[in-house]
Amino acid sequence: MRWADQLIKLSNFELELLQTRLAQVVERRERAEMKLVVLVAEGDAETAFARSDPEAARSLAAFREGLKLRKEAAQREIDLALVEERGARDALAEAFETLKKYEHVAENNRIAVARETARRETAVLDEMGLRRVAGRR
Repeated sequence: MRWADQLIKLSNFELELLQTRLAQVVERRERAEMKLVVLVAEGDAETAFARSDPEAARSLAAFREGLKLRKEAAQREIDLALVEERGARDALAEAFETLKKYEHVAENNRIAVARETARRETAVLDEMGLRRVAGRR
């Protein structure tokens, strides 16, 4: 039974590590998404400013090209984080399944031990009862 407890303990530790990893990946994805939102807002603000200032309008094309590259980089970051997040979620689900299997095996082992103990106690009590009955004759 001790071995099952150790497996469960290790599985719980693995789950904690995987949950931490998933949280880090989700945080990185959210930062990338926020970065993309900020870039879109910067683009809108620069476009609005270029409409009111002819000097700014001249450099708008270069700004938009740079913005496009930064948006693409942010989107690649998001896509990469999504793939990693999917993998982390799958690993976490698999680790939960493994933990449940270990817990199930441990519970079945505990039940088997309890049944065996009860069987032995019943056998001892039956033997004691038979001896009493035999002693009365």
